[in-house]
Amino acid sequence: MIGPTGVVVALVVVTIVAAAVFFVRPSITGGITGKILAFVGLCILPGLCIVMGMSFHMQRSEQTKFCISCHSMEAYGKSLYVDDAKHIPAQHFQNHRVPPEMACYSCHTDYTIFGPLKDKLAGVKRIYLQYVSTPPNPITIAGGFKNAQCLHCHLGARAFEENPVHVSIMDSLTSNQMSCLSSGCHDTAHDVANLSHEKFWKPGT
Repeated sequence: MIGPTGVVVALVVVTIVAAAVFFVRPSITGGITGKILAFVGLCILPGLCIVMGMSFHMQRSEQTKFCISCHSMEAYGKSLYVDDAKHIPAQHFQNHRVPPEMACYSCHTDYTIFGPLKDKLAGVKRIYLQYVSTPPNPITIAGGFKNAQCLHCHLGARAFEENPVHVSIMDSLTSNQMSCLSSGCHDTAHDVANLSHEKFWKPGT
C-alpha cells in the first residue's frame, strides 16, 4: 500500500512528466482536448502537489521524531525518558497521557482558534535558526508556557478537579495568574542541564 509520501512523490513525477511533454510538444495544445490536458497538467496537478505536500509536511511537523530531529532539540527528546515521577513531560510521555508520537505537539500547541498555525509558523522560524543562524541557548517559549496547554486535557478530569490543592487555586490556574509550573507544584519540566545525573527508562525493560 502506497503511503502519503509515495502519493506526493508520484503526483510530483506525473506533473513533471506532463510539463515536459507540453514543453517538448507544444503543438499538442492546438485543439480543445490539448488545451484541457495542458490546463490539468500545468495548473491542476501543480496545485494538487502544493496542497498535498503542505498537508503532508504539516502533519509530519506534529510528530515527536520531527521535533527532536534538530541537534538543539535532542536533549529535550532525551528528557522524555527520564525515570523520575517529578519530571512532568517524561511522565506524560511514558504513561501515554499524551500520544507519544505527538508528545511535543500535544503539550506545546496553543489551543486557540489560530494557535496551531501560529505555533507552526514559530516552528518554521526555529528551523531557519537551526540551519541558517544559531538557535538560542537556552531555548525559551515566547510568552512562556501557558496553563491553557495543561488545562486543555486536565480541566474536566475528576482526579484534577477534585484534588483539594487544585480546588483551592482553581481560579488562579484558569486565569493563568499562577503557573502550573510554579515552584512547589509541577516545577520540573525538561531539565536538560542536569540530564547527565539522571536515570533513564528504557521501553520494554
